[in-house]
Amino acid sequence: MSSAQPAVGAWALDSKMSTWERVTYLWESKVPVFSKELMEIDKAIRECDDSRLKTKYTNAIYVIKRALALYSIQEVALSFNGGKDSTVLLHLLRAGYVLHKAEESSSQDVADGENTFPIRTIYFETPTVFPEINSFTYETAATYNLQMDILRLDFKSGLEALLKANPIRAIFLGVRIGDPTAVGQEQFSPSSPGWPPFMRVNPILDWSYRDVWAFLLVCKVRYCSLYDQGYTSIGSIHDTVPNALLCIRNDNNSEQKFRPAYLLADGRLERSGRVKKFSAPVCGKLSSVCNGLKIEDLNSNNMLTASIIAVGDEILFGTVEDKLGSVLCRKLHSIGWATSLLAVTRNDIDSVAEEVERRKSTNDMVFIYGGVGPLHSDVTVAGVAKAFGVRMAPDEEFEEHLRHLIGEKCTGDKNEMAQLPEGITELLHHEQLPVPLIKCHNVVILTATNVAELDLQWHCLIDSLKSNGDLVLMAPFVSKCLTTTLSDVSVLQPFLRYPFLIDM
Repeated sequence: MSSAQPAVGAWALDSKMSTWERVTYLWESKVPVFSKELMEIDKAIRECDDSRLKTKYTNAIYVIKRALALYSIQEVALSFNGGKDSTVLLHLLRAGYVLHKAEESSSQDVADGENTFPIRTIYFETPTVFPEINSFTYETAATYNLQMDILRLDFKSGLEALLKANPIRAIFLGVRIGDPTAVGQEQFSPSSPGWPPFMRVNPILDWSYRDVWAFLLVCKVRYCSLYDQGYTSIGSIHDTVPNALLCIRNDNNSEQKFRPAYLLADGRLERSGRVKKFSAPVCGKLSSVCNGLKIEDLNSNNMLTASIIAVGDEILFGTVEDKLGSVLCRKLHSIGWATSLLAVTRNDIDSVAEEVERRKSTNDMVFIYGGVGPLHSDVTVAGVAKAFGVRMAPDEEFEEHLRHLIGEKCTGDKNEMAQLPEGITELLHHEQLPVPLIKCHNVVILTATNVAELDLQWHCLIDSLKSNGDLVLMAPFVSKCLTTTLSDVSVLQPFLRYPFLIDM
């Protein structure tokens, strides 16, 4: 019996080999599907010093391999849109496919493979997509031999047609927590009611903005050129501009320039480049015209209003006097905002949720304070989550801030403080704040317990919201006071005699 090594086609793989040893053997044996680039992606991650990225990569690959074990290649598809998240997902999926096949029994399947990526890829092409996104998508398809289905229907109709014509049961998506569509999703989530039935597979659901860019830069893979022009989150040509936080300011009024997307310090602000109501110019100060309206018109015809909600049984019991509400009213008046309501509610999730639910749809902004902390009675954040119909989920970035503040004591009940409303939370950072403020759509959660803390948080809040284009500063309200020793009846007489004075 010959002791010579079997031919590559025989796949003499030792069952004791690790996955990495199997992949290495197959690469050295020059099996076609195991391209050098795929090997380099896995190797780059394993050799980098970023332990967090390694963990995220390992977990994502596990989800991919699990999906490929549950479904055949013909039953899965990749939704690709040319953005940074789907670019990461594409390369994870390519690497995951290789690693999945390497762990399979010594069959001829992979050896018979070709360099063509075998997983069906879906691209929804719309008239409002950026040309750069289109170009990058088609170039990527050509580079990696993607079997791409180009759909020019809306997402739901396109899926219905695709699933009707093909046996697809699962679709890989580049959804991340914080995306508008991520609310309530898990790594494996069935499609929503009313949609065609399929399994949504989300390998990078728990990845942050930082994780996405760490992967792209460590693995040195190509991404759309718009990200090097200051775009941090890309939608359509009608609702996306470069992120103002990346603007390179100059005094020459020359063409605006922007730093690349991976230099954005706070990943929570990646969607700041999406056009908003009352958004300021990308670079520079707020102009006198905003969305076609003059600031004077905003003051006269479109009063901006805010509600204030204090949470605390101790206030309702009369054991503690609320001093923050009146101070917050004056601060709102100083920026030209009217306070429509100042309410006090119980330390109860349902009570908080009901009050927030009523106010968030009838006001431009809602400010809520009290009931924030490590105690079981601190339910404000959970109440806000319930008002928006989302669950509470761990936030790694916020937990890091808490751990830096209170050290290793960030366990147990204190660790629960790092759970925030899923998919709707934006952390507002400021160099003067040890922990960022929490903003959920138009609801701002303040942690101040006294006037001095409120002064600081208000200053930082205004700075943050102005820089994001989320706040319009109006002309401040002017209050004038007239003191008299006359009685009310005496004061009323001139108005009764000259009614036109009432309209002055």
